[in-house]
Amino acid sequence: MIKAMWNGAEIAKSEDTVIVENTQYFPKDDVNMDFLKETDHHTTCPWKGFASYYTIEVDGKSNENAAWYYKEPKEGAEVVKDRIAFWKGVEIIEE
Repeated sequence: MIKAMWNGAEIAKSEDTVIVENTQYFPKDDVNMDFLKETDHHTTCPWKGFASYYTIEVDGKSNENAAWYYKEPKEGAEVVKDRIAFWKGVEIIEE
């Protein structure tokens, strides 16, 4: 079981993560979307494509653009479709 924790809250928990470039990608269905707020921040990965971001909000604290996803990943990167990854202090714990 893999968990994503931030500010004392369990943001995600899954037995079905995939690792891409040393980053755990959680199935969207295993992420507590109540903690995530879509932002207008975007980046582009040369091989995965256009990334969109969420800010994590827990107990009045915000971690801006700390989660991302690829809505329509490029060919060859389909493994990340419908998955969310975390960074910026989000702790990934393997149990």
